[in-house]
This record gives sequence, C-alpha cells and structure tokens, in this order.
Amino acid sequence: MKYSDQLAEWLVSLGYSHCFYVAGGNIMHLLESCSRRMTCIPFVHEVAAGIAAEYFTQVSDKGKAFALVTAGPGLTNIITAMAGAYLESHELLVLGGQVKTADLAHGALRQRGIQEIAGVDIAAPITVTSAVMEETFDRGRFADLVMSGSCGRKGPVFIEIPLDIQGQNFLSDENQGGGPRLVSDVPAISSDILDQMVNWIRTASRPIILIGGGVDRDVAWSMLDGLASAGIPLMTTWNGADRVPSDHPLYFGRPNTWGQRSANLLLQQSDLVVVLGSRLGLQQTGFNWQKFVYNGRVIQVDCDRAELEKGHPRVDLPVCGDANQVLRYLATVGSLGRHESWVSFCTRARLAVPLREPINQTADQYLSPYLFCSILSDLCGSDDVIIPCSSGGAFTVMMQVFQQKARQIIVTNKGLASMGYGLSGAIGAAIAAAGRRTILVEGDGGFAQNLQEVGTVAINALNLKMFIFDDGGYASIRMTQRSYFGGRYVGCDRTTGLGLPRWDVLFSAYDVPTYCLEPGFESDPEFHVLFDRPGPVAFLVRIDPMQTYFPKITSRITETGSMESNPLHVMSPPLDEELMRTVGQYLTPDA
Repeated sequence: MKYSDQLAEWLVSLGYSHCFYVAGGNIMHLLESCSRRMTCIPFVHEVAAGIAAEYFTQVSDKGKAFALVTAGPGLTNIITAMAGAYLESHELLVLGGQVKTADLAHGALRQRGIQEIAGVDIAAPITVTSAVMEETFDRGRFADLVMSGSCGRKGPVFIEIPLDIQGQNFLSDENQGGGPRLVSDVPAISSDILDQMVNWIRTASRPIILIGGGVDRDVAWSMLDGLASAGIPLMTTWNGADRVPSDHPLYFGRPNTWGQRSANLLLQQSDLVVVLGSRLGLQQTGFNWQKFVYNGRVIQVDCDRAELEKGHPRVDLPVCGDANQVLRYLATVGSLGRHESWVSFCTRARLAVPLREPINQTADQYLSPYLFCSILSDLCGSDDVIIPCSSGGAFTVMMQVFQQKARQIIVTNKGLASMGYGLSGAIGAAIAAAGRRTILVEGDGGFAQNLQEVGTVAINALNLKMFIFDDGGYASIRMTQRSYFGGRYVGCDRTTGLGLPRWDVLFSAYDVPTYCLEPGFESDPEFHVLFDRPGPVAFLVRIDPMQTYFPKITSRITETGSMESNPLHVMSPPLDEELMRTVGQYLTPDA
C-alpha cells in the first residue's frame, strides 16, 4: 500500500477522526489518503485550522482532530496555533508536507526545494516533539511521535513528511511494530505526601482548593459531590473555569489579575491554598507575586517539575504529579476538618462584592458588556459550549461575569492571548459538539483577524452563535492609550485608520443572518428565535467605544519612587472603606 494510506489508517487507530486542512501540493498524498478514512474539513487559512484542531480535541469525547498543512507557508502560517497550544499545554497534532528528500537543503542552503523551509527547526521551541520523516517509520515509531504530546505535560507535535515518503510503496504487513510505546513520566504521588496535604488542610483555618486546567473536566465533574462534603471552598483558574459550576455551594470564583474581585480578596485571605493543575503564572498570581497568599501556605501540584522550581510564587509544598490523583483523594478521603465559619465568611464576601460593579458606566444608546454577559450566562443551557475568545475586553468581561452551569464546556487560550482565536476555536468546538449549540463571544478586532473563516462556518452550517462586541476597534488598546497617553489614539479604531468591515454586509455575503443587540434584547422574540434555532447567526453587541473595564490590577508608586504592581486583592478602583473592612477581615497591614 501507499505509505500515506498506512499513515492515515494508523491515525484512525490512534483516535483521530477529523483532519482540518488547507490543501497544497506537498501534502497531496496525505490529503487523498485521509479523505478516504476520516472527516476532512477545509479551512481558508492554516492558523484557523490549527486553532480549530486544538479546540476540537478539547471538546470532543469521541475523537481527535489534527491539522494538515503544506510545506513553507503552510507551516509558517500555523505557528501561532502551535505556540498557543504549547503555552496552554493542549494537545495539537500538526502534520506538514515537505519537498522530496532529495531536495532538502539540510541547512547548507537557505532553500533548495520549491517552498522548502526548515519547518522542524522553526517549530522545535514551541512543540513537545518536532521531527521530519526522511524514511518510512513503523507503526510503533510513528505512534510514539504522535502520542508524545498527550503524555506528561501535553503540547503540540509537529511531524514533517516529505512528498516522496508519502507516496512510497509500503508493505503494510511488515515492520508494523507495537505502539505507542511511550509511558507517562509523571510520577505517582506517595501516600505520605497525600496524607501531609490532608493534615495541612485539616489544621488550616482558611483553606482553599484552586482547580486549574490540569485537572480533567470529567474527573472534576465526577468529584463535585465529594468536594461538597469535604467542606473546603473551591475556586478555578480561567483554564479550569468549567470544572466547577457557579451554583456549587462551595464555589467562590475565578481569581486572576483580571479576575473576580471577591475571588481575589478571598484567595489572599486564605492561610492555605491547594493548587491543583495550574502552573501559577504571573496572570494567576499577579505581577506582585511576592505577595501571593502572603500570610498563608501554598501547595502546588503540577506535572512539570520546572514549573514547581521556577521560584515564583513561593511554594511551601511543591508536588510533581498528577493533579487528578490528588483531587480524587481529597474528594474521597473523608473529613477535611471543620471550616464552617470560613465558608460562611466566603459566602458573605461573595454576596457583598458584585460581579458587575457600578463604576463601569455605559452611554444610553449602548449595551453594557457586563450586563450582556450576565444575561447571556442566564440564557445559555448546560449543553452549550462556551468560547470566550482569548484576549481583550470581551474576554475579560466574560471571565469576570459569566456564570457557568454544570457540564457546560468552556475553552479558551489565554497564555499567548492572541487575537483571532475565538472564531477559529469556536469552529473546532462546534464541529466537535456535533449539533450542540456553541456560543462565541469575541471583540470586533479579534474577530476581524480570522473573519475569512465565516465561510467555513457557513458552508458547514455549524450551530454557532457569534456574539461580536462592536465598538469599532481594539477596546483594550484604546483604553491603554487613553489611560497612559492622554487619549492619543493610534491605530485602534476606524477613526485612526483601522479597517474594519460593515458587519451586516460581511455576514450577508455568506448568507449568515445578523441581529443587532440593543438594551432589552432578551425580551425580543426575534432574538430567541435566532438564538434557539440551529445554524449560524451573528449577533452584534453595540459597545460604547469609551466603555471602561473595571476592576483591574494597577500599579502604585512606592516610598522610594519606583513603580510596583498591586497584589491581587488590591484592585482598582478601591472598595468603600466600610465594605473593605467587612470583606477584608483577615487582611493584615503588610498587604
């Protein structure tokens, strides 16, 4: 058989059901072979195919998707998708075409073959594995490469396959090999360490469990009743946002530099934070990481030892292992101590500090993004898949206000914080959701960066509801230029040269219906008809161009005159002093 046929069959046996691609001459054999064995969906641009493949795999419970790109520009176009998956520790398989082995330059020349570029070298820093197949591999060797991104700390895999290797004859009944032969390098956590964690929790006065994206969604969902019985306040990172529903009796929010103020306040008053499956990056701890949980201890469980040893923030008990093992243990070990008074305080603080703060004023003719996201969370059902883009005002408002329901799936990619992720990711999620409604919320600037994929949405008749924050440009850039440069606006909106389309005209070109949201939209029967019917719809959310986005972490001038970022619990604008005394009962002057 042709080797590309064998590769396609191996991919199916390894769980791949979908191929997202942009056609090209140097992948012609692979594309033809895959088209006979799995669902192949063309995209307009490679970066969208890569992002969609990442999100498909995050959502699907029936198969995985990979991206197939041609040599040269196919590889360079998909680099952003690989970088995003790398930073978020998400699986992403990218198969790339390459010129014939006889035409490879091997570094001696800038280019020998047509469209040749050193794809493996370019991809290496942002992948778990980056390899070129200059000969046919047996099944075991190929499977090891493919599956290397799903063992230990997950991440993208790039495999480059020259054109002549793809088309080579291959004796399929020989040299099959076993495989995959890889085993996870994540060590099991000893019973002594688990007992130590439990002892620390039982003796703590104000413990919190912070659940990150390293905890599997299904594991978290299956442990919710046990965690309720344990009686410990629960929080999630943005990547773990869908692990605990907002109505869980012990859920107290999403702390973050742009997080929920009440969650930040409570986290900083804890005397023990058990961090499960989060790398504790600067967005999670705040830039002033020295004051992260400044009067408490931190237990961090992560599969990457380098994250435990990076030196920020302070970690009192670093544990290299599987966060899922710890969550299961904590949910089933029995009593974790008496913490009723702490839970009661957390509940009062959560109620006292609103998710929608009155400091954010919106002009009458516009719709408050905070009010919109609050209404949207009420309208969405438990079967919906939520894609809150990855950067900008639309993203932060969603992560501050949206109240997730049990078994809703929420996927984002915040590490790279690249504009343009929302639509591409929502396409992959909608395909994986197989008819379930997928909700995208994205700013107009971010949406514009991959707007060509509206064609992919339309031609596949995806059940995708696209909510676009229409404020005429880049809201976060505009706000920065207003705050730091006295309103000298440069390249942030239509008036300063940013070429955004007329959205109704754009969507009509693809026969996608459009609805403009005004205040009170939730009472309009036409809105509900469009929101509930299958198929794609674009909803334009008219946002005030001068809209503010608070609360947030800002910087302050120290006694020496230098600038210092505020710790997580000091968000701008400050709370009323009386309210702060109520909800900051355990804060100390050294904060």
